This record gives sequence, C-alpha cells and structure tokens, in this order.
Amino acid sequence: MTAIDPTPTIPSSSRRVSSRADVRTDAPARYAKQLVSHLGRKVAFVEDRGAWTARVPGSVLRIAVGDGVLVLEAEAGDLDSLARVEHALGNHLERFGRRDELAVSWQRTRRQPA
Repeated sequence: MTAIDPTPTIPSSSRRVSSRADVRTDAPARYAKQLVSHLGRKVAFVEDRGAWTARVPGSVLRIAVGDGVLVLEAEAGDLDSLARVEHALGNHLERFGRRDELAVSWQRTRRQPA
C-alpha cells in the first residue's frame, strides 16, 4: 500500500474550506472501491495511483487508500457546501462499514478568511 502524506493534498485557494477524515480499517482498498463505485453513479471519479478525485459543482472530493487507513478529503467554496460533501462521503462509508464499526470524524484543515 502507498503511504498517505498527512498534509491535505487538494489544492486550495485561501477562500475555500476543506476537511479530512482518516478512517482506520483493515480493508481500505475494499471500502474505497465500494465508495467510488456507489458514488460514481452520480459523479465521475478520476483515479490516480490509489486515489480517486471527483469534482461536483463548487466542491472537490478525494478518496485515497493508505496502509490501514482510508483517507477522505473534501473542499468547497463555503461551509454549507463542505458539510454536504462531508455528509455524503461519511454517511455512505459508515453505512458500508457498519459491520466493522467504521466511524468518520472530519477535521477542518482550512478556514475562510474573517
């Protein structure tokens, strides 16, 4: 498996907000595949070396596989849009991983300027 850099990898301007969730699991590749397959019915994902990125109006989401971790990243132009992306990614993953008790905890990585 590829090691995941702990710094956010979605390019961002100072006016955008982003967040990241590192979800520990014994099967990160399986959950990534399931999440991309399910969400891919509505949005197009681009795969690049164990990571998948999708752009939706005003937002970007990324799913990456690491050693024992599934990394979810989200970026949007405002907090409401960011919350919608977080909910979509997190809610689906928690449902898929209910048996393994997966829990998604988002950490905001950038703030809008005051």
